[in-house]
Amino acid sequence: MEIPRYPQSRAIDLQDKPLLDRLFGELQPRISELTFANLYLFRKVHEYRLTLLGDAVLALGRGYDGSAYFLPPFGGDIAAATRQLLDQGLTLYGADDAFLERYLDGGEGLEALADRNNFDYLHLKDEMAQLNGKQYHKKKNRVNYFLNRHRHQVEILNDGHLPGALALLEEWGRVRTEIVPRGAGQGSSVQGEIEGAAEALRLHRELGLAGVVILVDGAVRGFALGERLNRETAVCHFEKGDLFMEGLYQLLDREFSRLLFTDCSYLNREQDLGEESLRQAKLSYHPVELVVKYRVRKG
Repeated sequence: MEIPRYPQSRAIDLQDKPLLDRLFGELQPRISELTFANLYLFRKVHEYRLTLLGDAVLALGRGYDGSAYFLPPFGGDIAAATRQLLDQGLTLYGADDAFLERYLDGGEGLEALADRNNFDYLHLKDEMAQLNGKQYHKKKNRVNYFLNRHRHQVEILNDGHLPGALALLEEWGRVRTEIVPRGAGQGSSVQGEIEGAAEALRLHRELGLAGVVILVDGAVRGFALGERLNRETAVCHFEKGDLFMEGLYQLLDREFSRLLFTDCSYLNREQDLGEESLRQAKLSYHPVELVVKYRVRKG
């Protein structure tokens, strides 16, 4: 499908996958937003639209608070396209340190605000898979607690798991909607997560996603879905489980890291969106780096 020239734009479509996969393969991004699956699955909640500026393909979007932005261009003359949009008063979301240095002269003459709620958590995959050492003692204990109390199987996601996984997701959404306070975009982020995860399950083959499923007494009680982000990094987009089953999430984390993308050294576990309990949970896995993302506008 043809991509219209800026300021015209159009919605992202499944037919865009080959082009965007090629561009991201050349770009080797480090931020979790820059995969075709992520853009497609959150195309509604973030109103992602594709446009062409010069020879640069890029996406326009909106935050959970409704604020407009554009993502780092995917290819072409990235610096020229970025500068042109910034000069027009648009905000760039998702620039990391390497982007600022390479394409924006280190941010000189620009206002670059680090967006802590959207920093990506980068982990050593082997650490997530092995849980060795004193720092992971509590994690390993929780995994063992689960293993000692439940008859379970760990399987690679296939179509036979979909009804159970979708039912689990519905229940997860019901519980999360009740316990997450509204406001600051949190309610809409939970709903967007539910819709994105449901579509990811249904279209996992078309989107190139891989996943693990945990069955307890034959029923799906947890799943995790992700893909390759760059040559050395996998990204886990969705991780859902029974919120009342102790040790389940620790087992999910371990098995995703152990069984999938075994040639990758790192795992990107995305952002915490400012949710304190999620932040503490992600930090408890001792990330090797928080991938800083900036909101950049003309100063």
